[in-house]
Amino acid sequence: QVQLVESGGGLVQAGGSLRLSCVASGGTFSRNGMGWFRQAPGKEREFVAAIGGTTYYADSVKGRFTISRDNAKNTVYLQMNSLKPEDTAVYYCAARAAILAKTKSGDYAYWGQGTQVTVSS
Repeated sequence: QVQLVESGGGLVQAGGSLRLSCVASGGTFSRNGMGWFRQAPGKEREFVAAIGGTTYYADSVKGRFTISRDNAKNTVYLQMNSLKPEDTAVYYCAARAAILAKTKSGDYAYWGQGTQVTVSS
């Protein structure tokens, strides 16, 4: 059983930056494809970025967000630059039971509790 704990969310002005972290425990982190998803109020959860064999990004964050991982620290990061008010959401870290990255939430077996990101205009 993989446990995931996110951190790094907060309130930031438009144009600012945040770095989210997600620490995994209970599994073999290097064998997990990892992803970030987000859910804004009244909207469905949506894919943001994933890493595992390759990296994927949603079109809405491409060029602004960067996903990375440190297998020695069992941690995946999401560096978010040039933030916009529409990036406001709860951000969730997710892990797959396989190494390859995927973009659909149904492909992920393990989820963190989420961290709130609020971007003010």
